[in-house]
Amino acid sequence: QAQLVESGGGLVQAGGSLRLSCLASGRTFSTYAMGWFRQAPGKEREFVAAMWWSGGSTYYADSVKGRFAISRDWAKNTVYLQMNSLKPEDTAIYYCTADASIESIRRGVITYWGQGTQVTVSS
Repeated sequence: QAQLVESGGGLVQAGGSLRLSCLASGRTFSTYAMGWFRQAPGKEREFVAAMWWSGGSTYYADSVKGRFAISRDWAKNTVYLQMNSLKPEDTAIYYCTADASIESIRRGVITYWGQGTQVTVSS
């Protein structure tokens, strides 16, 4: 069965960087869109970034544009989220996602979710 496993979360000071990884397994994701969502305490889940596994355009929430970058490594079946210039408001659980439609990912109607990884940014 399809599985998405995140890693790389942790505690970082404001202004610092983290790179999240998402190992995809159990099916072929080559025709899928991959993305990242996050959920802060007491808030709804929100879209962060997305891209087609095959490459091409990337999509970002306005709140992370210019600071975060999504990428993937074919050989490692891994999607990354490089997070720079982190702010306390980036504190959340970050989820890796996959769906046949990139619009579905942006709307949050998603087929596959990872278990999440905690990112905490201290001020």
